[in-house]
Amino acid sequence: MDLVLPLWFEIGSLVLLTLILLGDLLLILKRPHIPSTRESTLWVVFYVTLALLFAGIMWLIAGPEYAGQFVAGWLTEYSLSIDNLFVFVLIMSQFAVPRRYQQEVLMVGIIIALILRGIFIMLGAAIIEQWSWVFYIFGAFLVWTAWRQAFPGGDHDSDVKQENFIVRLLRRTIDISETYDGAKIRTVVDGKKMFTPMIIVFAAIGVTDLLFAIDSIPAIFGITQSPFIVFTANIFALMGLRQLYFLLGDLLDRLRYLHYGIAFILAFIGVKLIFHAMHVNELPFINNGEHIEWAPEISTWMSLGVIVVAMTVATVASLVASARDRRTDAAAALAAAEAPAGTEAAAEAATVVAEEKGTPPTVEPPRTER
Repeated sequence: MDLVLPLWFEIGSLVLLTLILLGDLLLILKRPHIPSTRESTLWVVFYVTLALLFAGIMWLIAGPEYAGQFVAGWLTEYSLSIDNLFVFVLIMSQFAVPRRYQQEVLMVGIIIALILRGIFIMLGAAIIEQWSWVFYIFGAFLVWTAWRQAFPGGDHDSDVKQENFIVRLLRRTIDISETYDGAKIRTVVDGKKMFTPMIIVFAAIGVTDLLFAIDSIPAIFGITQSPFIVFTANIFALMGLRQLYFLLGDLLDRLRYLHYGIAFILAFIGVKLIFHAMHVNELPFINNGEHIEWAPEISTWMSLGVIVVAMTVATVASLVASARDRRTDAAAALAAAEAPAGTEAAAEAATVVAEEKGTPPTVEPPRTER
């Protein structure tokens, strides 16, 4: 049965969420600053609470099944959005965006992401309505994406440093200044109007948003086929992302196993989509065009449980490994400090520290000619 909600609820929800996003944007424009940990925490808690309240209202109006679909979709998109933050961090670092103006860049990235995901949601809903076999394609795509996520053959850093076609095109076709002028896109250098490096940052962010939208939309359509739930789950996943960027800070580097959790979720949803496609199969060359009755239908609540467990295990494992590494570093540094200089113990301690930090244990002094 398709989700049917009161029109006032759908319109009211979208208007309220749009006003919240506009208020967040105006706050940045009027007072660009680096948010404190307390401020970022309060905003993240506010947005998470708002999402849970929305799920509660969905439960009262539409029932537990659709409320569960929203929560599962929101958590899936939220986990993918956190992965998106890794790339945002690298883009900011690569283009040396002043920290004071990173909030504005993030907000522009969120707006671009909402527009792109809105387009993909409408296209996805229309395609699913016409051709149920597209679930086979979505499922296979998510399984392939999960494999790429778990075994990337490289890292985010190398991907970002390989500038995309649009960024290279901008560098060749327009005049770009060497330095930033606040958060402006245009500036004047020696009487000549030029673009600032901010235009390249926005282009890189936009391309990143496009790639993540291509991954995330099939994932959430594997949980729900309601365009309203898909769109609101994406909005809630992106709201508070700016504050989460500053709240997590260096913690992002410590979430080393997060991509495995995300990969497991994508693979699970991909398999779920393939089972669903088999269950509603109409392709003549598969089972003579008949539905495959033995194909299981994975429930929304099982999906929700898998998503929560996968993200919890990935996060806890990352934090445990990070804490172990810090203890090893501290012990090695203490041993190096306490060991007499020039002894074998000191050399071994220095080697341990070097292996952890990726630096040579000693530096050879320059040789002098005699």
